[in-house]
Amino acid sequence: MKFGFVGLGQMGAPMAINLAHKHDVLVYDQNASAIAKVERCGAKRADKLDQFSDVDVLITCLPAAEIVDSALFDSNTGLAQHLKPSTVVVDTSTIEYGATLEIRDRLQTAGLRFLDAPVSGGQAGAENGVLTVMVGGSQEAFDSAKPVMDSYARAVGLMGPVGSGQLTKMVNQICIAGLVQGLSEGLDFASRCGLDVDQVLEVISKGAAQSWQMENRGQTMNRNEFEFGFAVDWMRKDLGLCLEEARRVKGRLPVTALVDQFYKEVQNKGGGRWDTSSLLKRLRSLG
Repeated sequence: MKFGFVGLGQMGAPMAINLAHKHDVLVYDQNASAIAKVERCGAKRADKLDQFSDVDVLITCLPAAEIVDSALFDSNTGLAQHLKPSTVVVDTSTIEYGATLEIRDRLQTAGLRFLDAPVSGGQAGAENGVLTVMVGGSQEAFDSAKPVMDSYARAVGLMGPVGSGQLTKMVNQICIAGLVQGLSEGLDFASRCGLDVDQVLEVISKGAAQSWQMENRGQTMNRNEFEFGFAVDWMRKDLGLCLEEARRVKGRLPVTALVDQFYKEVQNKGGGRWDTSSLLKRLRSLG
């Protein structure tokens, strides 16, 4: 099988590198230096999009639905017009549920198969090949593309038809938002009470309060280290998708909506590129 990868940003580049370690992969990005970085790890450079005409699976990792749409369907450069029939397009972007269904319909019209497959695990997970992938689509397309996803993930699950991957990613982000706010409040409370915060973390991380956020972010939060990880700007984009979809299905996300506003305050303080655990910094700034 031949694989293609389009979109070599902060997440896409390490994902493509892990794929190149195990398979032949053709890569493309508008940033030449990003291509060069992945090329040094064994990937092959595509200078033109028509070079993807013989790939069996194409992976896209792009920041927004309109960019995915342009990459696939632009009348002059869109990838869909170059791909052979039955190619599986795997979109790892986190985008709107409705936009995902529209992409599915347009690809089906072109004789192509589609999986929405957003990921969780952040840049570190991408670099170490241990992402979690939430997939929507047919079993047949999933089986064809799973070797690709296994290259950069430790958990890959087919959640249902197209769109189910995006919906599952929304659940993921809803849960993270509440966990990070709770952790932030706990650590701020511990500090104000005069407790040794690192000691508190050591003890409670062995009990029912334990979480990935506590294990991986607790100590860095206590040290006011936020210049890394999944950015607040990205989280607000994702939470916006969650709140929009909740309105459509008449769901209630009061905690998510509140935390989204807390992240807005962090942005207003210049923290849009801080890690999402910077909710603690907001609490500490309140005096």
